[in-house]
Amino acid sequence: MTENVGIWIDHAHAVIVHASVSGVRAETLESHLESHHRYSTRAGDPSHDNARDEGGEKKYEERFGQKLDTYYDAVIDHLGDAGAVFILGPGEAKLQLKERMGRSKSLSHTIVGVETADRLTEPQIVAKVKEHYGITA
Repeated sequence: MTENVGIWIDHAHAVIVHASVSGVRAETLESHLESHHRYSTRAGDPSHDNARDEGGEKKYEERFGQKLDTYYDAVIDHLGDAGAVFILGPGEAKLQLKERMGRSKSLSHTIVGVETADRLTEPQIVAKVKEHYGITA
């Protein structure tokens, strides 16, 4: 049986809400990503050889991107038999997840909405998902 799913996501964790005729359940998935800081060399330091550091920022960003992809794939694995997916969150993670899901022919058609939402408690996320799908119980 297909479910309606709502995902509140940022780069730290995702709250996945499954809503079906049998009820509503929520689960939290941690990303285990360290904070994403801007890459910095010792620019301006005359003793620093920038030639040795060439490609450092690019490699740093690529590694972070690979970790994000792994996180998004884990979120996607937790969708189960989703017939509809509503994505919300405060930052760019919701758009990155939408883009990641859009690469899959079987998932791209399931996305029914993307909405910006501040940090919410789990009960608030559940209420928002229930409201989106018109679930009153």
